[in-house]
Amino acid sequence: MRVTTEQVTGRREKNGERAVEFAEAEEFVRQCQAEGVCSGERPARRLARIRAEIERTGTYRHTTAELTFGARVAWRNAARCIGRLYWRGLRIRDRRDVSSAAAIARECVLHLREATRGGRIRPTVTVFAPDTPAAPGPRIHNEQLIRYAGYELDDGSVLGDPRYTAFTERVRARGWRPPRRRGAFDVLPLLVESAPGEPRLFTLPRDAVLEVPLRHPDHAWFANLGLRWHAVPAISDMPLVIGGVRYPAAPFNGWYLGTEVGARNLADAGRYDLLPAIAKLMGLSTASERTLWRDRALVELTLAVQYSFDEAGVTVADHHTESRRFLDHLAREERAGRRCRADWSWIVPPLSGGQTVVFHRYYDEPDPAQRPAFVPPG
Repeated sequence: MRVTTEQVTGRREKNGERAVEFAEAEEFVRQCQAEGVCSGERPARRLARIRAEIERTGTYRHTTAELTFGARVAWRNAARCIGRLYWRGLRIRDRRDVSSAAAIARECVLHLREATRGGRIRPTVTVFAPDTPAAPGPRIHNEQLIRYAGYELDDGSVLGDPRYTAFTERVRARGWRPPRRRGAFDVLPLLVESAPGEPRLFTLPRDAVLEVPLRHPDHAWFANLGLRWHAVPAISDMPLVIGGVRYPAAPFNGWYLGTEVGARNLADAGRYDLLPAIAKLMGLSTASERTLWRDRALVELTLAVQYSFDEAGVTVADHHTESRRFLDHLAREERAGRRCRADWSWIVPPLSGGQTVVFHRYYDEPDPAQRPAFVPPG
């Protein structure tokens, strides 16, 4: 018989949170068993305890082994990620008992420090409390732990990152004060909500945000642009779902692919849109698309990112090497009898896609219902 939240707690109308379906928990426990991960007790006994816990509370608590396995498999299942070869090395920080907004912000800072390691980036996830029928879990409203502000100017242009103009206005309305001298790379504060309707702002300390000044190996003028980028891409608004339990705050990071920064963040027209400026400094004609000025500027911008991260001793991947490693991951998954789903439009790099090995094949389509998973916010 399906146990509903109303039957278990009578709180559905009050909080809007659903009870965990036992079938989802059972599927996950069976997967743990199949892949050699256990909670320290026989699966039948573990499932009996989970069923009793769900009937009593509407949810259940994962063991440390289950949480670790679930978070790693969620990365393994990330259809848009090309770097999944390293999923077994994901470090899990279990912070399910951290509750206040201030404590959550402190743990996010520690996450960044521990993941950065002076530039030797380590894939890391910090898992905070889950949603329950009694109350929702905490939420981090930032898309990533580190992102740059975008200031809309009087002439309609944007200083900084246009993607974050709305979020910048949102945190300013809540009391954030930008630096007296605003710049194109002002780090936004964290917006953490530990209790519904009560988000709080927290400034990231400088020592938690490693940034790489960008320069070019051949063009001295490039350094004069004053460009930089942060070392750790830590996604913070995607809930982690394991065995029916939803963790709304579970920031996680890998390391950057050079093209993510050079060919997207700094190049996209809706972001920093630097290609026209780079092309002009290179002496390229932008009068016609047939000169391929965008392509030539894009290569040099991405080269500058790759070169600068390497010179700074900060982990960064290149799209050719990572493409080959993704096919290694695919082969391993096939040998293990698992389907490796992939979103072609995300797996193929945004620079020289046809020159990478991931371009020349098809993949199993992503399955939105696949679990464990990091899922879209909302």
